[in-house]
Amino acid sequence: MLRLVILGCIAYLVTGLGQLVIGSVMEPMVHAYGIEYSDGGQLVMHQFLGGMVGILFAPWLIAKRGKKFVLLLSIAFIIIPEFLYSLLPPWGVMLTIAPFAGIGLGMTEAVVGSLIIGYSGEKANTAMSRVETFFGVGALLIPFAGAALIQAGLWKLSFSFVGVLSFITFALWFFWWPKVLDRPAADAHASSGNAHGTVAATAAPQKSRMLITLAACALFFFVYVGLEMSYINYLPSLLVNTNHLPESSATLAISLFWGAMVVGRLIAGQIADRIGGAMYLIVTCFISAILFVLMTVFTGATSAFLLAFAVGFMMSGMFAIALVFANRATPGMTERTTSLLMACGGIGGGLLPKGTGWFLDQQGPDAVRWLFAGTALLLLAVILWAAASARKQATASSSAQSIAQTYN
Repeated sequence: MLRLVILGCIAYLVTGLGQLVIGSVMEPMVHAYGIEYSDGGQLVMHQFLGGMVGILFAPWLIAKRGKKFVLLLSIAFIIIPEFLYSLLPPWGVMLTIAPFAGIGLGMTEAVVGSLIIGYSGEKANTAMSRVETFFGVGALLIPFAGAALIQAGLWKLSFSFVGVLSFITFALWFFWWPKVLDRPAADAHASSGNAHGTVAATAAPQKSRMLITLAACALFFFVYVGLEMSYINYLPSLLVNTNHLPESSATLAISLFWGAMVVGRLIAGQIADRIGGAMYLIVTCFISAILFVLMTVFTGATSAFLLAFAVGFMMSGMFAIALVFANRATPGMTERTTSLLMACGGIGGGLLPKGTGWFLDQQGPDAVRWLFAGTALLLLAVILWAAASARKQATASSSAQSIAQTYN
């Protein structure tokens, strides 16, 4: 089990680096190709769309070819495009490569996430938080690595750096494959046991309740990722427009946010295992909503930096803990549930920031702060709905098992 977590951490470190490497070298890349920023954004969008394909097709491929084949294939899809990126081919080729890099990154994240959740049992919150910590480490480190390489005039080696780490990750998973993955997942045993304890008359209502819970969790991921991506993308703009900070200083708020994310993920899993995933999510969403409301009142630069750290800390465990919560509420569907929720998060992460940018242009920075606060309150309402739905589902399942035992 320890081997699986270690390899999962390494894989998530690579995905964190790969997801943000284009943004970290966007400035010199735009100048080198003589293109507009919108063209650079198109490259990011191509990689994002590829990631959606990888996430959605991962469960189907696992069913057809098996876990090891799909995971190694997904890592290979990262290695080759990253090295091709570093050669700086014609821009049209770069746009063609990007979806394949996205497929590799998205599929790797989905497959590793489902394996960690499916095989970690009662320690899934802790294990998934550990893995997510390394995604945050990658997202935190790549801007600094990119800045150093830009300073040295070697910015294109940022892609080679990700490619080399991806190759090492491929070799580790190939030669050090965790034997635990050759056995059925822990949640498969649980769902099998639950299935025998449920009478036919309650099967349809149970499935309906499960789908309601899954729909609530899907909406949670849509709103959560959308809020997170909107906040970190437009926080520097708010600081520049409201507090007149230079861009270099305003960008430090994002590093502070990701630093808090890393610190928070180190302890999120243990807390969630102790108090329960649903309670953890409710408490952190409640406090996050308060923090976003405070941003509308305290708009100074110092307050913005402090609140950025606090928000990063409180939101740090939401993604991992919500994945575990949703999978426990829908047992026996780990690959499909994980892929679906990550896809919903990706859609939210793509659509809501675009809407936030339009809102900022139309209404200004003060209105955007209220938009963040309203979205945070919506996130709290959604997790309350999901928790209530899961509680009803669990109660109904317990009643069905009691009836089954009576008749047996």
